[in-house]
Amino acid sequence: MAKMVRRTCAFCSEGESGSIMYIAEEQNIAAHRDCLLFSSGFVESEEYNPENLDIRFDVESVLNELKRGKRLVCNFCRKKGATVGCEERACRRSYHYFCALCDDAAIETDEVNGVYRVFCPKHDPGNRTNHYVRIDFLRKCKQAGLLDDIFEEMLDTLHLAQEKLMDDNTSETEYEETVMSLFDCGLFENILTNIHSGTEEKIQELLESRKQLDHQIELLQDLKEVVLPPQESTASTSSTASE
Repeated sequence: MAKMVRRTCAFCSEGESGSIMYIAEEQNIAAHRDCLLFSSGFVESEEYNPENLDIRFDVESVLNELKRGKRLVCNFCRKKGATVGCEERACRRSYHYFCALCDDAAIETDEVNGVYRVFCPKHDPGNRTNHYVRIDFLRKCKQAGLLDDIFEEMLDTLHLAQEKLMDDNTSETEYEETVMSLFDCGLFENILTNIHSGTEEKIQELLESRKQLDHQIELLQDLKEVVLPPQESTASTSSTASE
């Protein structure tokens, strides 16, 4: 007897509700239209025709985008597969499409020109005016000689956060609030990203150092096993010389 099968989006793990679903039956892959359109590394098929929307997505391109998303963590749900990146070049935030909506990210759609863009709340173009106001305010703080006081206050706040994270008596709620507040700070997230990106290089350096040490140990072990010829005593040498 034939059975009904529930399809789940390969990009966001959500059901079919809320968006049109495209399905590749032979590969057993389903994906929301918006999850595909807003994925940063995905381009619509060259065969795309507004009059025939059934062929706008190439299966191989979808598979490549899924592969790329396996190493990208969503800024909202912290799960992998986040192929929707913020359009701000310097920003490393990525989302699942529906997670971007939940995080109040700005969505820009231009179907005529095929433009589908997402901006995280921090880089929402609609908030650029607020950014300029903040920049002007900070410049005035600098002119007033207040920058040192501002940075001292920032350092005190960071030290307090460090103490909370290191203290085993910190409540779980306070611990979570501290962690989330640190991740909401772009500077902290960028530092962690830089540390993580340099991990592989550091591992390779340590592996190379270990190879050199292993080689030196082998040489020393070989040297230890070498049997030196017996040395003649000084007394016998003198006796032989006198004779």
